[in-house]
Amino acid sequence: MRKVEHFIEVLIFNSRWMLVPFYLGLVVSIALLLIKFTKEFVGFISIALSGSGSDVIISVLTLIDVVMIANLLLIIIFAGYENFVSKIDTGDSEDRPNWMGHVTFSDLKMKLIGSIIAISAIELLKAFLSLENYTNEHLAWQVGIHMTFVVSALLFALTDWLSASKKRK
Repeated sequence: MRKVEHFIEVLIFNSRWMLVPFYLGLVVSIALLLIKFTKEFVGFISIALSGSGSDVIISVLTLIDVVMIANLLLIIIFAGYENFVSKIDTGDSEDRPNWMGHVTFSDLKMKLIGSIIAISAIELLKAFLSLENYTNEHLAWQVGIHMTFVVSALLFALTDWLSASKKRK
C-alpha cells in the first residue's frame, strides 16, 4: 500500500509541470502584445504630430495600457512558475528583479487586482477625455465596474491583513 501511496504522491507532485504550457502561452501573449504595442506606437507618431492634445493623451494612455498588461503577464509568469512549478535559475545575473522568488500567492493576488484597477482607471480616463463617444449609461457602467474593482481590492487587502494578524498572534 505504501508503494501505491508513494506513486500517487509523486504523480501529484510532478503534475505541476502541466502548468508549463500555460506559462509558455503567456510568454507568447507578451510577444503578441509587443506587436500590438508597435502598431499603436506607429499610429501614435502621426497623432503626436498632427492630433489634438486629448488625442495624444489617449494614445499615450493606450500605450501605457499595453505596457501594464505586459508587465502584469510577466509578474504572473515569474511568480506563478516559481510558486507552483520550479525555481527559476538565473545564476548570478545582476538583472534578476529583486521581487523574483519573493512574490507569494497573496502578493500575486494583490499585484493582479492592483494592475486591473490601474488598467480600469486608464480606460476610464480615456473615456472621460472623449466624452462625446460615450453615453451617460456607458460611463456609469465604467465607473461602477471600476469601483467594484476598487472595493474588491480593499476586501482582498483586508482579508490578507486579518490573515497576517492572526498568524502574528
